[in-house]
This record gives sequence, structure tokens and C-alpha cells, in this order.
Amino acid sequence: MAVLITAAELRTSLPDVTLLDVRWSLAGPPGRDDYRAGHIPGAVFVDLDTELAAPPSAAEGRHPLPDPADLQTAARRWGVREGRPVVVYDATANLAAARAWWLLRWAGIADVRLLDGGLAAWDGELATGDEHAAPGDVMLRPGALPTLEIDDVAAFARNATLLDARAAERFRGSVEPVDPRAGHIPGAVSAPTSENVDDAGRFLPADELRARFEALGAGERVGVYCGSGVNATHEIAALEIAGYDAALYPGSWSQWSNRADLPAATGE
Repeated sequence: MAVLITAAELRTSLPDVTLLDVRWSLAGPPGRDDYRAGHIPGAVFVDLDTELAAPPSAAEGRHPLPDPADLQTAARRWGVREGRPVVVYDATANLAAARAWWLLRWAGIADVRLLDGGLAAWDGELATGDEHAAPGDVMLRPGALPTLEIDDVAAFARNATLLDARAAERFRGSVEPVDPRAGHIPGAVSAPTSENVDDAGRFLPADELRARFEALGAGERVGVYCGSGVNATHEIAALEIAGYDAALYPGSWSQWSNRADLPAATGE
């Protein structure tokens, strides 16, 4: 199943898809005000912090996977229906929207796509205010995509390829603006997700992404983490475009760094 949809393709299929606006920033506040100021017509706003994640905790991380029943309730509120394609976008090169893309794919919805380039790629009219979809009927079936549990990550990093999708300076441990400790999971490879897109926020061609991940050592088994399991889903989308199936470590560094018994590596 394709990962991306272009703005031109979306224009022709807009009446036949469920469209989700997932604007979000780590620095906050939630993107609802930006959504109300202008969004693609028909799009329903999705709050990443409250609808695409369970409440944060030191034990589980800043964005734990949501309870499947809660996710299904939210998806029906967004208008997600059985057999109807879903398109997601944001205004930050899909770094946030990829979380919705991954979660819905993980929950068993096959046809979920990212608007390549996000809102900036849309050259049509924008709607304002709030939109509410007719209730959906989707039945979610979690587990369709692989995940890594915290107790499995260290062994995975030794025996497979574990990519760290955060900025390089956070990987090195030069800075850590959010989580308890600086550094990275031992054995991980720095692979900033920002390098998966061009200057316009569109994903690089599949062959370029393939070459990138091959150079990083990607093989048959690939796992990805980031700060809290958001940007890592963008990396997984890039990996899928390149022909790789990758597992998400949902707890990511926000969970790992809260465990004082787990090691933290620094430097390159």
C-alpha cells in the first residue's frame, strides 16, 4: 500500500477520503488554533497529545501508545469508516501526522496516506473554524505493525539495526531539552528524520531513501526510536517508502532515560 498521496491526487479524491489535520509541536500549544485559522476543507482536527497517546508517565514515556478502545472511539469521532481511505497531514513536513499514519496502520487500517509536503503542498482553498465528521464505524485491530518493548531493545540494538530519529546533537548528548538524561541507547545509529525530506518538506525519492538507510547499516531487521515515539513514525514511513519494514520502540528515549539502571551512550 502506498505511503504518500500528492496534493493533486488528494484534490481529485477529497470526497472519498477521511481527512485528518494533525498539527502539533513539541513546544506547544496544541495546533487547534492554527487548524481553525485555515485547514484543507473537510479535515477534522486530531489532538496528538490526547488522542494519539495515553497520558505520559516516567514508566511509559511522554507519548505511550493509546488504549485501543480509546483510539477506536477517537477514530470513529474523526469519521473513520470501514473500507474508506484515510489521509493525514500537518504543517511540519508530516513529523506529527506520521504518528496518526502509523497508529492507524498499526490498528489494522490498510489505506492510510500522508499528504506529501503537508499543508504547504496544498494550493487550494482553505476552510476555517471547526469541522465535525459524521460518526465512523471502524473496528480497530491493533498489532498490524511491529513494536519493540523496553526489555527487548538492548538485544535488538546488538543484533539488528536500531535507528535514533532525533536530531544529531541529542543523539550525541550535547543537549537534552526534554528528557531526564542526555545521550542515546547503546548500539543505536544516528539517523535524524529531518534528512528524509527535501527543502519543501517532501519525502526524498525511494532510491535516495534506500541509499541513505543502506549507508546507515539497515538490513532485514530495523527498529526506530526518537524522543517519545512521534518522529520515529516519520522515519518508519521513510523506511517503508525505501522498501524496509521497521519496528517502533514506542517508549523511546523518554522511557529509556527514566530508567536509571539502563545505560546511556554519548558521542558519535
